[in-house]
Amino acid sequence: MKSAIIKVAAVAAFTMLAGCQDLKPLQAEVDNLKQQVSRLQSDLSAAKSAADSANAAAQSASSTASGAQSAANQALAAAQASQSCCDATNEKIDRMFRRSISK
Repeated sequence: MKSAIIKVAAVAAFTMLAGCQDLKPLQAEVDNLKQQVSRLQSDLSAAKSAADSANAAAQSASSTASGAQSAANQALAAAQASQSCCDATNEKIDRMFRRSISK
């Protein structure tokens, strides 16, 4: 009976040692996966930084476009006022010529 227990213990010890040997490739894979996760985290940080930068540039472009639209609206209003003044001056000149011709 004692030799059977020793044999079972020897087989169990051998199995455990063999199992420990199988953990080394798994540990290498775990380490590889940790490195990949680390690289992905740095890539994600870089992508987030680039996205934030692009968002800031888009906000700046939007602000610039709003300013340009405001300037264009002011220029249009000035041009319309100038055209109105020009039309009024032409009307006055036409009336003066009609009066001089009719006299």
